[in-house]
Amino acid sequence: MSGHSKWSTIKRKKAANDAKRGNMFTRLAREIAMAAREGGGDIDGNFGLRLAVDKARAANMPKENIERAIKRGTGDDKDSAAFEQVTYEGYAPHGVAMMIEVITDNRNRIVAEIRHLLSRAGGSMSEAGSVAWQFKRGAYFALPSAGVDSDKIFELAVEAGADDVSIGEDAIEITAPVEAFKAVSDRLGKAGFKPAEAELRMNPSTTVELPADQALQVMRIVESLEELDDVQRVYSTLQVTDEAVALLETA
Repeated sequence: MSGHSKWSTIKRKKAANDAKRGNMFTRLAREIAMAAREGGGDIDGNFGLRLAVDKARAANMPKENIERAIKRGTGDDKDSAAFEQVTYEGYAPHGVAMMIEVITDNRNRIVAEIRHLLSRAGGSMSEAGSVAWQFKRGAYFALPSAGVDSDKIFELAVEAGADDVSIGEDAIEITAPVEAFKAVSDRLGKAGFKPAEAELRMNPSTTVELPADQALQVMRIVESLEELDDVQRVYSTLQVTDEAVALLETA
């Protein structure tokens, strides 16, 4: 998992320094709005909303933007556009399956954008259900491994119901069932550990390991998809290796 960690770190730093930071706030605002629409505007009573707001705060999103997004989701902002959450399935080249999570106000537009990008890269969109069976939703946490008590984190995570704790040179990664997300999050928080990433994600049941140059090609496609305004997250069955990440950094 170390390659995945390094790639996530690279993308996180890029997003923090990117001139398209406004686009990141737009994505976060949509996520907040959807969570508020589904579970109400009370952060304490809506765990999904709390997760989205915590992520926005970690990205230094202004408080007024967060409050506006919550009002949009609860319907208090009558002038806001209507968004819907959709997941599309497809394949990148070399047999890598992909799940693409979208929040959009124009489904036709984003479908056309995704199809064009995948087709141009030698991939394709797939019918609903043709890819989803290769993924399972789960909780995911990543913490920097430098200067922390990894044994303590391992102990806390396992006691809270985690399935796996991977301790690498750069990061400690925790995976857990969806229902254990809150327990793991609370245990880490009470012990003073703040994850760099904490989310519910689609984890591949099996992965595809490719030569570094082919893996780089798929990673580029994932990054291009993530740059589309309506795309929230892209999950794939690609096994990201250290070699592929090193090639990405020098490309």
